[in-house]
Amino acid sequence: MNQPRHFLDLDRLNGALLGRLLERASAYKRDRTALRAEPGAGHGRTLAMLFEKPSTRTRVSFEVAMNELGGRALTLDRQGTQMGRGESLADTARVLSRYADVALLRTGSHTQLEEFAGHSEIPVINGLTDRSHPCQVMADLLTLRDRFGSLEGRHVAWVGDGNNVANSWIHAAMQLGVRLRVACPPSRQPPAELVSRAVDSGFVDLVDEPAAAARGASAVVTDTWKSMAADPSVDGLADQQAVFRPFQVDQSLMDAAAPGAVFMHCLPAYRGEEVTAEVIDGPDSAVWDEAENRLHVQKAILEWCLAGS
Repeated sequence: MNQPRHFLDLDRLNGALLGRLLERASAYKRDRTALRAEPGAGHGRTLAMLFEKPSTRTRVSFEVAMNELGGRALTLDRQGTQMGRGESLADTARVLSRYADVALLRTGSHTQLEEFAGHSEIPVINGLTDRSHPCQVMADLLTLRDRFGSLEGRHVAWVGDGNNVANSWIHAAMQLGVRLRVACPPSRQPPAELVSRAVDSGFVDLVDEPAAAARGASAVVTDTWKSMAADPSVDGLADQQAVFRPFQVDQSLMDAAAPGAVFMHCLPAYRGEEVTAEVIDGPDSAVWDEAENRLHVQKAILEWCLAGS
């Protein structure tokens, strides 16, 4: 039996493969109606999605993607399954492997994702963990390609929380050679081990000031300060507003970026906190294209996972 093709983290896949997935996502975007009319890669297949965290874009985009590939999607949550009564992730993975063809897990701990994948006989997709959010960053990369024609020579600024999405951006930069500058509060930096590897790659730099990150950037990217992976009482962030306020993306920060630069945010967004309404609702915003692109990259990811089984 072939080893399942898991999609767990971008740093586990080489840049050439990520490039091919983006090309395929572009094809799905260009020819959505025509490709939907053909028997798709998911024809007769089932996607089982297990959500331990809330979701809008991940849930809807994957369900629609699987339907348009000719398959079906089932949505499960912890309380609606025996996991709510203490059944282990390992046993849940073993059972779902007998029913479905591919699984998606959205959970708090990345260790739980690894455990689930380690006991699964079918491909497992990371729908978000405390460590990474690779599907989101694939959509971000597709958005950049759409806007600028290529990722080559692109400089991206990450401003704000050094969270799971920031980690996946760092993975992507190392694999694809995108220049990334990261500006985060000292108490909310990405993991030190990841930062060390990233800086050594020559594609990632940590800077102190948001303006230094944004200078000359093709895209300024941020995320909510209300991270699902962070607990302010644990992290010592009793006053998140005070910690993050200097890292708000406003028009003056966008003006420091390159001409034609775009603003990106994975959503949900909180206007007046991590970004001003002027920016997210203004002409530089690419967030709605970014959200749409979740659908197209999910198709490419599903197709690749299923092709190995």
